[in-house]
Amino acid sequence: MIDNGFSIKETDKRLERLGVNGQEISAILVTHEHSDHATGVARFARRYDIPVWASHGTSAMLKDVDTVKKFDSNKKLTLNEIDVVPVPVPHDAREPTQFVFKAADLKFGIMTDTGSITPHMVAALTDCDGLLLECNYDYDMLINGVYPESLKRRVSGDWGHLENQQSIALLQELGTKDLQHLVLAHVSEKNNSHERVLDSVSAAIRCDRARLKVIDQDEGLPWCSLTTDITSKETLHA
Repeated sequence: MIDNGFSIKETDKRLERLGVNGQEISAILVTHEHSDHATGVARFARRYDIPVWASHGTSAMLKDVDTVKKFDSNKKLTLNEIDVVPVPVPHDAREPTQFVFKAADLKFGIMTDTGSITPHMVAALTDCDGLLLECNYDYDMLINGVYPESLKRRVSGDWGHLENQQSIALLQELGTKDLQHLVLAHVSEKNNSHERVLDSVSAAIRCDRARLKVIDQDEGLPWCSLTTDITSKETLHA
């Protein structure tokens, strides 16, 4: 499990939709300490006796977690035969990381909660088979929206979140022809829209709009499977 900002009841409900229960979760990786990512970690970990992993900086901020296993943000760790590669990112937290997962010759990247793109992030995400990427806000909607000026500056700053065009620029640099799944995430309800994200990303990377997925904050997303089988593999541009 990556992060948890929900109550135990809500987390159990969301897992049940995926056919999973809390006893099957073997670890919780925490990207950073902000409440929407970490509020539910301690209670859920305690309920199901799940180890919690975080960077040294993030672990220092998780005051309510009984025990946190610390990882080096610049070194790979292996959990249940999955190689987990932390990726340090510029975000206004203590020591935030995102992750790349490698197993069975497949590579899956998660990249949210970062205000800018670094060469290290690009290198880490190169050659992914699947990618979950933040498209947090549309610049015009944010600037003309209801947020106070201080929050607008925070969101749009180099240590805030990714704007649609920043995410598109990253995708264009990475290349998307070999991606089996592209999931667009952390979409602001006030400063963005699913339609805007789908339209802009699909046009920019020249793929069928229907091949993209946007995570709904309430409904989540069904399982997406990656495969090494050439005969059954489908990509965004298939």
